[in-house]
Amino acid sequence: MAEEYQKFDPAAYVIPEGDVRGLLRAAADEDQGDGAVIRAVLKHIARTQNMSALARDTGLNRGNLYEALSEDGNPTLSTLLKVANALGLRLRLESVEERASGIYPQEQTVT
Repeated sequence: MAEEYQKFDPAAYVIPEGDVRGLLRAAADEDQGDGAVIRAVLKHIARTQNMSALARDTGLNRGNLYEALSEDGNPTLSTLLKVANALGLRLRLESVEERASGIYPQEQTVT
């Protein structure tokens, strides 16, 4: 009897909300500078959160959203900001020294 295999779909494994930040931080640390790892992680998170709802919340077409976050995608900064905001996230820049040392500053709120 031949073995049957199913295609692995990471979206079948829902990411708890608390793990999203850690997953994105790890993606940023591992990305080689071309955004491929970050795009893949954002796409995975988006698929676990309901891509149709994300498209609605970002004001982007669902197909364009899939394309932007695809392996060959090249999303604009505007698209990344819209996706992050719709997922309840914020894109943040930090110095390379802090990231390299593993020291992440505490979030500060400016009022």
